Amino acid sequence: MSRNGTSKTAKPKHAAPGQLLDLERYVPAFVTFIANKLSRSATAFYQKRFGVNVTEWRIMSLLAIEPGIPASRICHVIGFDKGPVSRTLALLQGRGLVAINTDPNDGRSHAIALTAKGKATHDVVIVAALEREQKLLSCLDAGEREVLIDLLRRIHSNLGAVTEQTE
Repeated sequence: MSRNGTSKTAKPKHAAPGQLLDLERYVPAFVTFIANKLSRSATAFYQKRFGVNVTEWRIMSLLAIEPGIPASRICHVIGFDKGPVSRTLALLQGRGLVAINTDPNDGRSHAIALTAKGKATHDVVIVAALEREQKLLSCLDAGEREVLIDLLRRIHSNLGAVTEQTE
């Protein structure tokens, strides 16, 4: 039995004839729509002003937080597949924004870090990223922002409830 009292082998329920999603209340769609629109606008914004797309920025911001991490850690934290991360890292390396060094203790593993140029780019982009976040959340008061962050953190922690079936 799962936490909600249902059996993991229970047969899926079928939708009632004519049943439709309420896109104003269906959380997965809401989260996806918000993420898609934020990503699209962020890519346009960051590309135009700083020459990096949103995927590059996400990886660079993580490397600023965790210098020297392997690509597998980037994939895990950001939720991207290995292919797009590897391609993005190669592009960032080619532009001199990241350094990829083989781990001397394990030749199969690589430590990835921002270069000086990458750190300088990060330090400019982060100001704009935080301004965008502030504008996005300006419709909420400080208490509501904290509640939202807590709720999102809890949902993120509970992703295994729906992802374990496919992983």
